[in-house]
Amino acid sequence: MTPEAGPKALGELMSRSRRILFFTGAGISTGSGIPDFRGPNGVWTKRRPVYYQDFLNSEDARVEHWDYKLEGFPAFKSARPNAAHLAIAALEKLGRLEAVVTQNIDGLHEAAGNSAEKIIELHGSNRWIECLLCARRYEPEPLFEEFRLSRRPPLCSCGGFLKTATVMFGQSMPQDKLARAFAAARQADLVVAAGSTLAVEPAASVPLARLKNVPYAIINLGATAHDLLATLRLEGDLTRILPEAAAFLRSRA
Repeated sequence: MTPEAGPKALGELMSRSRRILFFTGAGISTGSGIPDFRGPNGVWTKRRPVYYQDFLNSEDARVEHWDYKLEGFPAFKSARPNAAHLAIAALEKLGRLEAVVTQNIDGLHEAAGNSAEKIIELHGSNRWIECLLCARRYEPEPLFEEFRLSRRPPLCSCGGFLKTATVMFGQSMPQDKLARAFAAARQADLVVAAGSTLAVEPAASVPLARLKNVPYAIINLGATAHDLLATLRLEGDLTRILPEAAAFLRSRA
């Protein structure tokens, strides 16, 4: 398939759909300066992830978590939605979007203009700090500054441990969000996976929950675990493919 034909083929699928579900991974946000985690140069090639039980039981692990999050905070704070995020937001304005199920924690889908009720953040969000004891949420910047100066992990006013409102390794994914994601996939008449290797479970099973005969498009740089299951498989830059597909859809509307 030629570079020009790929977005058109996706646009054709979109033009026949009214309830599109997008499943997005790290690859949609690399164009916004957010680093990948599992790629050849990803974050986990340089850092050991902190596991949830270690965070609960070890002050050193809590320091490591806060140190890692502090290191990445400037990139998250300065990141802006790219053309791929904006293309998905445009589909909502056209009344074509069922939901955006994302593995990302950067908040860029909402920043692009997707409504909060359409977004399901399976792995949580870096936009908040939360207490593990009382569930109170805080703005992150003051607490990162506190940690930077003291090198002591901040505590909630109730005495509970604070961490970013994200799902850590070894921590259970919120079951309510996962149930919403599977339900949205079953309502979809087109599923598009964008920027994910589709290898991390249980999230990766969400696109497969679509009903029989519902087309499944995958866009990614590099192989995915679902390539053989795709109705349409595109290799390329999401910031080019998604805007061109959305433009084709608008031309057919």
